[in-house]
Amino acid sequence: MNTLIERFLSYVKIDTQSDHRSTSSPSTEKQKNLSRVLVKELAEMGVNAELDDHGYVYAMIEGNRKDAPSIGFIAHVDTSPDAPGENVKPRIIKAYDGSPVRLNDTLVMDPAHFPSLKRVIGDDIIVTDGNTLLGADDKCGVAEIMELVRHVTSHPDEPRGDIHVCFTPDEEIGHGTDHFDFDRFKADFAYTSDGSEVGGIDYENFNAATAVVKLTGQSIHPGTAKNKLVNALHIAMEFHGMLPVFLDPAATENREGFNHLTDLRGAVEEATATYIIRNHDKARFEEQKSRFLSIRDYLNGLYGYQAVKVDVHDTYYNMFEILKDRMDIIELAEQAIRDAGLEPFSEPIRGGTDGARLTFDGLPCPNLGTGGYQFHGRYEFASVQQMEKAVEILKNIVRRAAGGTSR
Repeated sequence: MNTLIERFLSYVKIDTQSDHRSTSSPSTEKQKNLSRVLVKELAEMGVNAELDDHGYVYAMIEGNRKDAPSIGFIAHVDTSPDAPGENVKPRIIKAYDGSPVRLNDTLVMDPAHFPSLKRVIGDDIIVTDGNTLLGADDKCGVAEIMELVRHVTSHPDEPRGDIHVCFTPDEEIGHGTDHFDFDRFKADFAYTSDGSEVGGIDYENFNAATAVVKLTGQSIHPGTAKNKLVNALHIAMEFHGMLPVFLDPAATENREGFNHLTDLRGAVEEATATYIIRNHDKARFEEQKSRFLSIRDYLNGLYGYQAVKVDVHDTYYNMFEILKDRMDIIELAEQAIRDAGLEPFSEPIRGGTDGARLTFDGLPCPNLGTGGYQFHGRYEFASVQQMEKAVEILKNIVRRAAGGTSR
């Protein structure tokens, strides 16, 4: 087994789930368990790496071409809290033949329902046992960047500029760049390795916001409740029912936005509903946020007191607004993908990456495919051959940026 896949299989067995409800940074200390492994492995390759208090790993490999740009590569160590992430048991299916994949006694991954499987027929694929997510998002990217570092350090004469590496925590909960240290990461531009199908170069993503809706009821004993009781849970249902049905994520695709209820909890007296708001189009994004406020005002008027409070805050924006003026970075990656024998493609990301916020903070940072699929759930899988191609693309980016020829 090659070192890339050995790394990946070892990384996914380390539970690194982040936590939406945590107020610490990182949101879970267990993310640092993988980060410490990465620091140790980087040191064994002769690279000085640091793990800071917030869970970020920083490393830099000095270049041998002073006129070459300094390039950064970024991936996140945390996995999604949307599915179980402890005791991950990956297994490899050799030369996948396109038939349904039985994960366990009850779960089957059928290409009829999961068409992404059709893209990896003939590949060796890594799947779960159906009891957890895999962690391909984003441990594919982590393993691929580490393999790039291994190659660079073992081929010191290959042309390159300075290479900066960062592994971030808490990307899955929207806080991956909250404590990013630009003084340690001095790249001219960077790439996140956090996409899906290899060959993809993503530079358009959702504008994103979070809405926290707090509902206050008036609790009265149900035996004497007539014309007095106001149930906060009922108000929550009313609120949700007033949002546009066609903006539910189950009814949207491509560049269509959505409002997604991610959490609802409470009782008669108080309840809280949490939503994520997404749209590629900035004007429509603003309209969606305004709708939350107009529903609040209507319900407060209906009930005659402040029954509804809404806190809406933006989390990241569409990086295309910046990257449209830095297409040279995109073109570099596209040529590196062609050098690997693939045809580059771009699709609007129905999500976001650390690169979106970093781009708006002054570090242009599009996103590259990693060979992982069906993120955030038990049906997650990765292609061995696509992961290997992803590493080849990273090598090609480094060589081409330094004026070298790709192999």
